[in-house]
Amino acid sequence: MTIKPLIILPDPLLRQVSQPIERVDADVLKLADDMLETMYEAPGIGLAGIQIGVARRILVIDLAREGEEKTPLVIINPQIVKFSDDASVYEEGCLSIPDYYAEVERPAAVTVTHVGRDGKEHVLEADGLLATCLQHEIDHLNGVLFIDHISRLKREMVIKKFTKAAKGKAV
Repeated sequence: MTIKPLIILPDPLLRQVSQPIERVDADVLKLADDMLETMYEAPGIGLAGIQIGVARRILVIDLAREGEEKTPLVIINPQIVKFSDDASVYEEGCLSIPDYYAEVERPAAVTVTHVGRDGKEHVLEADGLLATCLQHEIDHLNGVLFIDHISRLKREMVIKKFTKAAKGKAV
């Protein structure tokens, strides 16, 4: 397994829509393993392919806390087929927007169809933190960031801060 460098805001790659994966093969499984390793190292609880520069519809999630047994999920070609009417608010962060957190309101529960590591179709019903994490990572696959769900003023301040920081590193 290989730890991959993370794509950081304002990189335009983060706004790219990811392409479906045709079949689960050794390359896709290696990508999933690399993504898990990268996510654990960061550390984070979710990672989309685009966040390591791979514009393919794959994401990984593990909500296990430090000291708990790992429970990795590999989700390929996810599609949200049902949203709950109830909403929940979580303070979200993102490995591609380091050290910035904001409260985001999303549907409290979702039903997601996806392909697993085994290459078969699965249905995942999720609520709570898992539902939020799934929506956050699926947004990445569609070129959407969690800051798109906050006020325009806050979003513009965050983008300005990261753009300025990126220019400073380029010098």
